[in-house]
Amino acid sequence: MKHFVIPSVSRGIFKKDPSTPPTKSGLVGMTTGIFLTFAFLLLTFYEVSAVTMDSTRFKIESANVTTGSGNSSSSGYKISDTLGQMAAGQFSSTGYVIKAGFQYLHSIIPFRFSISDTSIDFGTLIPNTSVTATTNLTVSFGGAGQYQVTAIEEGGLKIFGGSTIPDTSCNGGGDTCTESGAKIWNSSTAYGFGYGMSGDDIPVDFIDSTYFRPFPDRTAAESPATIMTNINVGKNRISTLAFKVNISPIQPAGSYQTVINFVATPSF
Repeated sequence: MKHFVIPSVSRGIFKKDPSTPPTKSGLVGMTTGIFLTFAFLLLTFYEVSAVTMDSTRFKIESANVTTGSGNSSSSGYKISDTLGQMAAGQFSSTGYVIKAGFQYLHSIIPFRFSISDTSIDFGTLIPNTSVTATTNLTVSFGGAGQYQVTAIEEGGLKIFGGSTIPDTSCNGGGDTCTESGAKIWNSSTAYGFGYGMSGDDIPVDFIDSTYFRPFPDRTAAESPATIMTNINVGKNRISTLAFKVNISPIQPAGSYQTVINFVATPSF
C-alpha cells in the first residue's frame, strides 16, 4: 500500500486563518489547504522464463504444458501462442505446480497503475466561486479478465473535529448527482466537494466537463465507486480526474482535509 501526500497550506494543522478578516456573519472565506492522501494497490506481473520442475517421479523442462505452444515473429508482428489442452486448471503435488488453460494466459503487458500529480492544493477559496484541480490516472493491463480502479473518501472534507464542506449534489433538482450518477454542476450557488472525469475507460455518465459526482464516503458505510474499468488489453490508458470545490458565504474558515483512497485491481 503506497500513500501519496497532498500538502496543505498549513501542512496538516487545522486552524482558522488569522490573516483573513471576519465577515459580518462572523464566518470567513477559507484558506484551503486540502490534504488528500492517495492509497492504491499496485499488482505487477512479469514475464516468466522457462524453469525446471521436478518431483521424485518426473521432470518437466517447459514453460508451457499444453498440446502445443511457442513464439513466432517476423518484421511486422510477434505472437505468443498456446493451444488447448485436455483439462484446464491448476494441478499440484509435492515439487510442482501446473497451471493450464486460458485463465493462465501469458501476458506481455504487466499490470501497472500510476497517479500523475499527488500534490493537490486548491489555495484560498472564495464563496460562490468554484475551484478545480486535476490529476491523471494511468493504467496498463494485459490480462485475460478485466481491471478496475475504485475511489472512496475516508470521511468528508473537513476541519479536524469541526466543520465539513458537504459532498456535492450538483445543481440539484433534475440535476441531482449521486455516487453512481454524474449530473451537471455549473451553478455558483450549488456548494460542495466532488469530482468529474474525462479520458479512457471512465463511466459513461461523465458526458462532458460539466458533469460531476460526489465521492462515496466510507464513514457513511458507502461502497467505493468504480471510476475506470475495461475488459480489453491496453497500454497507458489515461483518464483525468478533476476535483472540484465550491463554498458558501457562511462556510467557516480553516484548513480542510480528507483522504481519497484509490485501489487498482486486475483479474485474470
